Amino acid sequence: MPETLTKFIFGRLTLESLPLHEPIVVVTFIVVALGGLAVLGAVSYFKLWGYLWREWFTSVDHKKIGIMYMVLGLVMLLRGFSDAIMMRLQQAIAFNGSDGYLNAHHYDQIFTAHGVIMIFFVAMPFVTGLMNFVVPLQIGARDVSFPFLNNFSFWMTVGGAILVMASLFVGEFARTGWLAYPPLSGINYSPDVGVDYYIWALQVAGVGTTLSGINLICTIVKMRAPGMTMMRMPIFTWTSLCTNVLIVASFPVLTAVLTLLALDRYVGTNFFTNDFGGNPMMYVNLIWIWGHPEVYILILPLFGVFSEVTSTFSGKRLFGYTSMVYATVVITILSYLVWLHHFFTMGSGASVNSFFGITTMIISIPTGAKMFNWLFTMYRGRIRFELPMMWTVAFMLTFVVGGMTGVLLAVPPADFVLHNSLFLIAHFHNVIIGGVLFGLFAGIAYWWPKAFGFKLDPFWGKVSFWCWVLGFWLAFMPLYILGLMGVTRRMRVFDDPSLQIWFVIAAFGAVLIAAGIAAFLVQIFVSIRKRAELADVTGDPWDGRTLEWSTSSPPPAYNFAFTPVIRDNDAWFDMKRAGYRRPLSGFKPIHMPKNTGTGVVLAVFSVALGFGLIWYMWWLAALSFVCLIATAIGHTFNYHRDFDIPAAEVARTEEARTALLAAEEARA
Repeated sequence: MPETLTKFIFGRLTLESLPLHEPIVVVTFIVVALGGLAVLGAVSYFKLWGYLWREWFTSVDHKKIGIMYMVLGLVMLLRGFSDAIMMRLQQAIAFNGSDGYLNAHHYDQIFTAHGVIMIFFVAMPFVTGLMNFVVPLQIGARDVSFPFLNNFSFWMTVGGAILVMASLFVGEFARTGWLAYPPLSGINYSPDVGVDYYIWALQVAGVGTTLSGINLICTIVKMRAPGMTMMRMPIFTWTSLCTNVLIVASFPVLTAVLTLLALDRYVGTNFFTNDFGGNPMMYVNLIWIWGHPEVYILILPLFGVFSEVTSTFSGKRLFGYTSMVYATVVITILSYLVWLHHFFTMGSGASVNSFFGITTMIISIPTGAKMFNWLFTMYRGRIRFELPMMWTVAFMLTFVVGGMTGVLLAVPPADFVLHNSLFLIAHFHNVIIGGVLFGLFAGIAYWWPKAFGFKLDPFWGKVSFWCWVLGFWLAFMPLYILGLMGVTRRMRVFDDPSLQIWFVIAAFGAVLIAAGIAAFLVQIFVSIRKRAELADVTGDPWDGRTLEWSTSSPPPAYNFAFTPVIRDNDAWFDMKRAGYRRPLSGFKPIHMPKNTGTGVVLAVFSVALGFGLIWYMWWLAALSFVCLIATAIGHTFNYHRDFDIPAAEVARTEEARTALLAAEEARA
């Protein structure tokens, strides 16, 4: 084949692009390939392809989409955490003249991929999945505002994850750190495809996240049940609303800054270069204008989870509902005013640093108010230390430490000393693991019965809990000590042998966390095997005080047979008061959207577009873009065929209505 034609077809993709010289990558590829073939074989053997396509992949049901988000987050957690284990092992052995087992080129890719995967493809899918599943149930809605858009958003997130995973086996990933600061991420310093994988993976996933945020805002604002005023919404719905406002406000900034970086790399502009009028610090400003709200995008929904869990397992209404709402809104606003504390060392001067240091300290006030609200909710309550409550108590102890170290880092002189040290790494993981991941595990344990109709096995849940908690403290407390000793982050080898013991302890903690993840997977497997024993026949698995109050566990496809009416901000308590009955009349059939594969197709074309742009396959990029636009336009003509009245579900609903009426009459 002529060289010109080869270059036209394959762009810069060659056999040398395959990392066959990296034995770790080759072994990983073999393991992943064998695992993938095993899964495909099992799905084919049990003839599940048709079922998965009809009921899950093409579903527009918010509950199924929420569950798929969670599955994506779990799969990517295994990938992202494997990077963490590799880093900790490398640092534990790279002493006394040893280079360890990872070369510098590979190690730089690993710590970049770890950060990108954990934030964008673990924490974000988990959080979005929880919001997708729970919010419509809490506000009494049949579904989200735009069901198809919900499906499309999910598959775009999957598309971004696919591009990140592809970089492991075809080419390489960025070696810049998870925020890809220029000039290191510019074409002169990173001429390979790593930064391009970074750009297009986040662009594809970012489209899905932004659209999901718009969808959930519309759902919460416009689709609440009658009587549910803003100040009667559950706290989780409030935190979800604030989270999605932050998403819609901040993710377009990420899209814009990555577009400008792509222009620098592809067409030779100079937005973030060191010459021709460019300014790399402008990139740092823009990326953190997105990046700091992103931290609160992750933690705010989990504050809502802790509020629901604390109330339920204390047997009391949430203390200080109004102050909790105001604290959430204040955090949302202030989170957009503190981004510069991430680079106090840039030389802006005392006035700028003082402003951002003070605003950073102020944001701890509403966060502390939440902590006291949870404590006062527990005070004199009938506390039950079920698994969700255990995660909540562990969060309260762990997150306070992370918050205090955050306030310390908000002091500019202290930050000058600690900014680029392992102290910062310990602080960040303290709040993300102790806040986000602990909250996610609490939420999964809490709402699992609502999703599947049975509880998770408590024994393996507690094994996972203790491995996670002990593993976290062993893995990251040594990093605080090392940071105070002046050890900088992103280091692969070390000269001082006295430091090794701390890295060994940290590596042991990481192994304990791995055991916690394994125990969580075992918990799910055992629970599915024992689901008949763990099933809750009452449909109210925790005797909970949240607003999944008038639907079964798991809920039907239509969520509510009759639109509930809200009379109090604690509808569970209100429903049980003497003389109150659930609505048993007023059922109105609605047009339910049919499942559609358009979201999958659009995501496939988006991945192909990204892959073509990464490897300079301009024909693939152009063809994919045309197909993307044509598919999107074609879908707009399907609205009259995509909606129909679900006659079978109407019949089932009428049967349920009759049964409810009979039960109410018998009870009366």
